Amino acid sequence: MSKKSPKITPADIKVISKQIYQSISDFESHIKAKTLGKITSLGDGVATISGIEDVALGEIINLPQKTQALAFNLEKDSVGVVILGDYRHLKEGDQAITTADQILAIPVNDSIIGRIVNPLGLPLDDKRPIRSKKFQPLEKIAPGVITREPVSVPVQTGIKSIDSMIPIGRGQRELIIGDRGTGKSSIPLTTIINQKNKDLICIYVVIGQKASFVAQLSETLTKFKAMDHTIIVAATSSDPASLQYLAPYAGSAIAEYFMGKGKDVLVVYDDLTKHAWAYREMSLLLRRPSGREAYPGDVFYLHSRLLERSCRLNKEYGGGSITAMPIIETQSGDVSAYIPTNIISITDGQIYLESDLFHAGIKPAVNVGLSVSRVGGAAQSKAMKQVTGKLRLDLAQYREMAAFAQFSSDLDFKTRSQLDQGARITEVLKQGWEEPMGLAQQVLVIWAVTNGYLNAVLLENVKTWEKLFLEFINAKYSQIETSINKEKELTDKTLAQMKKATELFNQLNPDLINDQLLANQNQTADDNVLEKENQSKKASK
Repeated sequence: MSKKSPKITPADIKVISKQIYQSISDFESHIKAKTLGKITSLGDGVATISGIEDVALGEIINLPQKTQALAFNLEKDSVGVVILGDYRHLKEGDQAITTADQILAIPVNDSIIGRIVNPLGLPLDDKRPIRSKKFQPLEKIAPGVITREPVSVPVQTGIKSIDSMIPIGRGQRELIIGDRGTGKSSIPLTTIINQKNKDLICIYVVIGQKASFVAQLSETLTKFKAMDHTIIVAATSSDPASLQYLAPYAGSAIAEYFMGKGKDVLVVYDDLTKHAWAYREMSLLLRRPSGREAYPGDVFYLHSRLLERSCRLNKEYGGGSITAMPIIETQSGDVSAYIPTNIISITDGQIYLESDLFHAGIKPAVNVGLSVSRVGGAAQSKAMKQVTGKLRLDLAQYREMAAFAQFSSDLDFKTRSQLDQGARITEVLKQGWEEPMGLAQQVLVIWAVTNGYLNAVLLENVKTWEKLFLEFINAKYSQIETSINKEKELTDKTLAQMKKATELFNQLNPDLINDQLLANQNQTADDNVLEKENQSKKASK
């Protein structure tokens, strides 16, 4: 038997009609106008497209096989584009479609922490894609002056020579500059490792380096458990110039996402010399007019619009910050070249690494005479200010004095004492990249050497003294470290404890003390007393 179809009552017809009417009423036609053009010429990662007139600078243009390009040159009858990714399958005559003002953006959310991505947000670590409804534009106008506040919170790099003499603050732009092979990348690496269990998110942007460098960087950060707060944005030397050009802006866009949530971010650009090279390559291929060193005329704006996005926002706008650490490679120490001078003028200070110091075994090879932080003591804890004093000036004078002293065999006792003191300060400031040091430990060691407690220690025993001294403090006088870390300053009580602990340590470790140096130290102390007495007598007369 065949089943009878159900009867449709007039009421059912009325309901169905109402639903159809509602669906028609709710229907909206989304018509998007797209302009079609075609590729008229194709070069090494660049192309010229004709037939599209309503395209904006920086707009995405779709090419065959899901390839995208970026509008780079807007000319009268054509548009010059840079191709994002592989371009070998493209040919002249291929169709190009505009995207109606769609600009380049990167997907970002909290899950991006610990990942390695390319400048387009695609994963390079064989893990799941970054799925997010939030897209951050790569190009963005920097926050205005009204939204900012002065830099006052330090970035603890864990490096004694930097935290003591060239302090970096959250929201600052501090350039790292030096020749090839002087340890430029080791400074941000140490800084990132030192942020473990702290509140600073780190982004390492790799530009034009070998792919093996990215693998080594990831492995090192994972070994020190620093990938838990780090993001790597990589455009290696094997990637097209377009991706190397976009990499710093992608890193800055990710940083702005976290800054907007009130968090502090450190961005390392390694390095902007290769970024300028990539921009020059694209510009020359698209036949832009060239200027000094064949760079296009707007190469200054290339980096200024990037680094101006680093700042500290006030509480009303979230209170987050972006700290920039751009790296620049010089040729034979020439800081007067085009790109180095540009970035020196944009940033808030520079850490200059010198080849001669590096080859002499002084690592990090910081030249304190040429290095500067224009934020200065505003980004330094009070405890560090109390112990550093004239450290930077004394060290710069020591290196000048040491250069002249090598031509003279007959030095007076006072000059010899100053040279010995400078040599011990230099030895204390030596530090391996994998050995970041906390604030309290830095303060203790610098206080000890500047107050003469290492004057009787042979130069070759200084590092041993430092290691055993910190172990002794941690075991017997841990309250000193606790007080420094908590109060961020040296009280009279803490200073008295430090003096007592240091003197006791020297008494308990006579094997580290040289008798002849101890005698010289006592003689220096007696001479200083006599000099003060003579000065007071002259003043009374």
